[in-house]
Amino acid sequence: MSRASDTPPVDAVLPWSQMLLFGLQHVLVMAAVPITSVFLVAKALALSPALTVNLISATFLLCGIGTLLQSFGPGKFGAKLPFVMVPGGAPIVMFLTIAQQRDLQTASGAVILTALFYFLVLPVFSRCIRFFPKIVIGTLLMLVAINLVKVYGGIIAGKAGTPGFADPAHIGLALATIAFTLLFARIFKGMLGQLAVLLGLVAGTVLAAVCGMMDFSGVAAGPVWSAPSLLPFGMPHFDVVAALPLLIFSVISMVEATGQTIAVAEVVGKKIEPRDVVPRTIRGDALMSLVGGFFGTSMIITSGENIGIVRATNVRSRYVTATAGAILVFISLTAPLGRLASAIPEAVVGGTAMVVFAIIGTIGIDILRRVDLHERSNMFVLAGALTMGLLPILVPGLYSKFPATLQLVLGNGLAMGAITAIVLNIVFNHLAVARRDDNPNNDTAAPEQVPAAQ
Repeated sequence: MSRASDTPPVDAVLPWSQMLLFGLQHVLVMAAVPITSVFLVAKALALSPALTVNLISATFLLCGIGTLLQSFGPGKFGAKLPFVMVPGGAPIVMFLTIAQQRDLQTASGAVILTALFYFLVLPVFSRCIRFFPKIVIGTLLMLVAINLVKVYGGIIAGKAGTPGFADPAHIGLALATIAFTLLFARIFKGMLGQLAVLLGLVAGTVLAAVCGMMDFSGVAAGPVWSAPSLLPFGMPHFDVVAALPLLIFSVISMVEATGQTIAVAEVVGKKIEPRDVVPRTIRGDALMSLVGGFFGTSMIITSGENIGIVRATNVRSRYVTATAGAILVFISLTAPLGRLASAIPEAVVGGTAMVVFAIIGTIGIDILRRVDLHERSNMFVLAGALTMGLLPILVPGLYSKFPATLQLVLGNGLAMGAITAIVLNIVFNHLAVARRDDNPNNDTAAPEQVPAAQ
């Protein structure tokens, strides 16, 4: 057997041409997230064009460095798994809210405080990882997929009540991109089949250009070099009360990072010790968020979005995501490339993302398939978790009349689903086992063995 064949797929180094193409595929699928997050803040706060370009550059740079960190895992930072890092969606909204209520300096200070809070809480959190069995991870991945499909469906359709809402041209472009992706996955084999997501995105982009739905006028305008500047808003202000929403979210983020780490390890076929690897993932999140606070970004965290690409392509090498990180760093320093990425219509990116995110759901289903759902306890754990997780996702504003602090948790379907699954798993499984151990002569299991009436 050759030495190469002994190398685990996650540690395999592919030819440079393949790593560039597969890495670019990761970048193009996730590129909309940093661009959209910066534009959201810039438009809401009326930031200058120069400052907006600076923040886009900083966000791409930190996402790239963070992706390299998670892929290589130096020291105790990074999981050595094929992760891509992006700005968190919920933290962006919280960052914006703090900036609107206080100022940008306080918002940056809140990010820095939250990153430090990660390090403070992590030793306690790492002892609770044993409460994340397959039923919790599978449920979390299903909720991640449903939530992301809903979010990007909203991006495709636009905002309700605006003139462009549900524009048939935009929806048609998204559906065409989805169709291209599925077509390429069906007809191509080998490397081209693995690039179906990228090819679908390119085909959708070409279709948009042919139909006059792309604007390239801004690509060549502006500077070529776009190195981000340190402390773009001035010295941060530290206010624990203002930072409270982000501090609470950091615990939720740790739960999500746990699920994503275990899921990615399973997808790439790498056996890990969660109590060792999960803290490494979280330390990477904390470090990049800490640096991000000094560059004016919100929290930079590991993304579950690329799990779908890994499963769709079956390319499991962490060196591919490391290449994606290098590409992101290059884009961050080359302004025209960032402007070109931002010129791709949201409908195309959204259509591509839909397929990738739905695949995350199939991974969750595959994990749940290995859980004995005929067991009454497991059935109710899953039912309860899906109930509490799907309610805020499918019924926005359900908890809008509740106190703002409670809304941070109750209104987050991923958090509610994961927390419910963890609590119910403890109640139905761990406590039940403890009671049986305390009372070895009990016969509570007997009814489960009685055949059902035919």
